[in-house]
Amino acid sequence: MEVESQSPADKAGLRAGCVVVSAEGMPLRDLIDWRWYASEGEVTISYRDEAGRLAEATLVREPGQDWGIVFDGVIFDRVKECANNCLFCFMRQLPDDARDSLLLRDDDFRLSFLAGTFVTLTNLTRADEKRIVEQQLSPLRVSLHAHDSAVRKELIGRVEARGIEALERLLRAGIEFHAQIVLVPGINDGEVLKDTLEWAYGQQGIIDVGVVPLGYTKHQSAFSKSFQKSESARGVLDLLWPFQERAMGERGSAWVFAADEFYLAAYPDDVLSELPPSSHYGDFELFEDGIGIARAYVDDFEAACEEDLDTQAAEALERAALRIHLIQGEAMRPILEALLAESPLRRQVSALYVKNDYFGGNVDVTGLLCAEDIARAIRAEAQSESLGGAEDGTTQLFAIPRIIFNEDGVTLDGKTFAELRRDADVEGRARVAVVSLNPTDYLYDFIELAQGPSADAAR
Repeated sequence: MEVESQSPADKAGLRAGCVVVSAEGMPLRDLIDWRWYASEGEVTISYRDEAGRLAEATLVREPGQDWGIVFDGVIFDRVKECANNCLFCFMRQLPDDARDSLLLRDDDFRLSFLAGTFVTLTNLTRADEKRIVEQQLSPLRVSLHAHDSAVRKELIGRVEARGIEALERLLRAGIEFHAQIVLVPGINDGEVLKDTLEWAYGQQGIIDVGVVPLGYTKHQSAFSKSFQKSESARGVLDLLWPFQERAMGERGSAWVFAADEFYLAAYPDDVLSELPPSSHYGDFELFEDGIGIARAYVDDFEAACEEDLDTQAAEALERAALRIHLIQGEAMRPILEALLAESPLRRQVSALYVKNDYFGGNVDVTGLLCAEDIARAIRAEAQSESLGGAEDGTTQLFAIPRIIFNEDGVTLDGKTFAELRRDADVEGRARVAVVSLNPTDYLYDFIELAQGPSADAAR
């Protein structure tokens, strides 16, 4: 852990590298326990110092003051792993050379509360349920998928009943949930989806429901389609509409929300006019589930244009004779093409849509792009006759969204930016840089990049 200077922890003698073992005599299993037992103005802790010696200290703080302890993680004991056999599990569809960290299948209610992950509740013990109620760990996020027992068994596995039973007990105890349904064609769509939504709507504690399409890779043989076709995607949106209309009238919110992929597939030629407005998504509670991201992107782009930022960026790039090739997943094509067509940026900025061969299947979002596919796409574009630039002095720059790198600066296929740039093999022909994913921020990035190649190295 880290200790902030002049904080209560620092004044009590704690130092970086110490390990807090207990608070008020209670062992700490996670950050939730720490917040629970250290909620007042004074707390007595046991800890191990840098040499491993056990010690005790009493920390005192002023109202509103933080303790000054930054823990290394939010789970102090072992993460609860998933014991289900979900038919659509993405972790079971990864390539053989995937990093070990990507293979951990967690199903931990504590991460659901702290980090917003979805859990099935099938591995909850009665002690876990008691703790959830006692510490009011609400709302949680539950993978519902279906209410019908036979369908749940097909989707989740033989222990499916444990999850729904635990969910119902926690609902009766007043715990609230955001629910997720991964929609699998021919299994939990259609009438099954209707029945699931009818049941969920009758549960006061289910705050909202997100419906997301099956995602599959080429590293499996069970699936070959999801809801990529316009007709099937519209069918889902049409099925959800009566529930949304009813909820708007009775609860003041749409309650059930479709993932962006359904709108992109349903209206590929006119998605900007068919996307729901921002008001539809409320507080964007299901944003991390791919619900409302497209609307937020469009709103951000349009807000930047209202501030004339697109014109400023276009003019800066033109003065610098710099042309941007913005790396994007194929899912962004309907949106970005329409936005750029109406912007002065179209003269200096174009999107380079990268096919995701690393995962394959229907994986097409920018955030899941890997270095090997991006490098391959850059090489092909840089070598194409259409790239141009040499004859008129224009410099070509390939802009890679920062989202493809994790906190350690590594892509999903284990490459750093330096390695990606090396593999792209464009030295002497083009520049490569990292930019933000959001329009307002990447337009500022473009302006900075127009100032010269030195800006690339700092990214």
